[in-house]
Amino acid sequence: MSASTWDDLASLSADVVACRACPRLVEWRERVAREKRAAYAGQPYWGRPVPGFGDPDARLVVVGLAPAAHGANRTGRMFTGDRSGDVLYAALHRAGLANQPESTSRDDGLRLADCYITAPVRCAPPGNRPSPAERDACSPYLAAEFALLPARVVLALGAFAWDAVLRTLGSPRPKPRFAHGGEVALDEVTLLGCYHVSQQNTFTGRLTPAMLDAVLTRARALVG
Repeated sequence: MSASTWDDLASLSADVVACRACPRLVEWRERVAREKRAAYAGQPYWGRPVPGFGDPDARLVVVGLAPAAHGANRTGRMFTGDRSGDVLYAALHRAGLANQPESTSRDDGLRLADCYITAPVRCAPPGNRPSPAERDACSPYLAAEFALLPARVVLALGAFAWDAVLRTLGSPRPKPRFAHGGEVALDEVTLLGCYHVSQQNTFTGRLTPAMLDAVLTRARALVG
């Protein structure tokens, strides 16, 4: 596959959802969807790859890691239905990039403005640890999104996303290391780094709302 395979985000999303390229990820995402967490026992699970979500004219692209087993793997939308999403969408709302601060389901009315959210890996991986081969199998989808979106700023949530963006868009030499607040000018976009909005980071204070707001303020300034 190559980025030229898809002529719009809708056709790309359809192919993402239908993908069964990685047997380990297929088995895990579908097992989680069958067995479910007790808190969601009465709810249907998506249990498929999760496409990107947001404004097709977005100049800001936010890149995470992969769907959470009981978050996006349950709801079918990036960062939706878990505490990481609670933190991220609240910040996007404060920044004027989302029409509401909550993201609970695909039909909750959430809309993004000038912002698109995606990930290098589209299936929930065991232990949140995709293999290099699984990461590479998904890479054409991220490349296609960058080809289809008018991105000017890419916000990488964590080192995994940072490295994936550099592999996709091309990296200066020596390769810039991830850092919170890091900033790298690439050919057509500026790459920003931010600690991931994981529970581990937000509960321990490694990433605070003020820190996330500051990065989004910088992203909006770079977008113009």
